[in-house]
Amino acid sequence: MAEAMITCSNCGCDKNPKGSARCIQCGQALESGPVRVQRSQDEELERRYQQEGVSLQWLGLALVVQAALTAIVIFGLPRAVSLLDFEGGNGMVMCIPVWFLGGILTGLVSPGRTFIEPTVAAFMVSVPTTFLLVESQTVRVLPTFLYVILAAIGVLFTLIGAYVGERIQLGPPPSRAD
Repeated sequence: MAEAMITCSNCGCDKNPKGSARCIQCGQALESGPVRVQRSQDEELERRYQQEGVSLQWLGLALVVQAALTAIVIFGLPRAVSLLDFEGGNGMVMCIPVWFLGGILTGLVSPGRTFIEPTVAAFMVSVPTTFLLVESQTVRVLPTFLYVILAAIGVLFTLIGAYVGERIQLGPPPSRAD
C-alpha cells in the first residue's frame, strides 16, 4: 500500500511523506493533520517573515558558509595580499561585514524563513575566530572584552543580514488591499 503524502500549502508539492516537518521542495513548515488552521489575510501577512523552527541542515550549511568566508577573508586574504593586515582588532572589525555577507547569502538561498541558523553559525565561528585573533595580536593590542563586543556585534549583523536576505528572497509583501 502506498504511503500517504502531504501536499504543501505554499508550493503545492504533493511528494512530502506523511510525518515530514518541512516541504522537500520549498522548505515551508508542513501541517501533518488533515485540519489546517485558517488564518486571516492580516494574520498571514504578519507571519510572513517569522521563522517557524530550526533546520539542522541549514545550520550546517550556514556554518560552512560562515567558516569558509571567515577563513578566506580574515586568514587567507592577508597571506595572499601582503598589504592587508587583519591581525588583532583589525581582523575583528573585518569579521562584522564578512558575517553580515554570510547572513545575506544564507538568507538568499535557504528555502523558507531561516534567520536563526546563520546567526547561530556566526556565533559558532566567532568563538574560535576571536580566540585566534586575540592570540595573534602583536602590535595593535586591544583588551579581550573588546574582541568579545566586536564578535557580538558581528553576530548581530549576521542576524540583520539573514533578515535582509530573506526579505530579498521573498520579495515585497503584498499590500493589505489585495
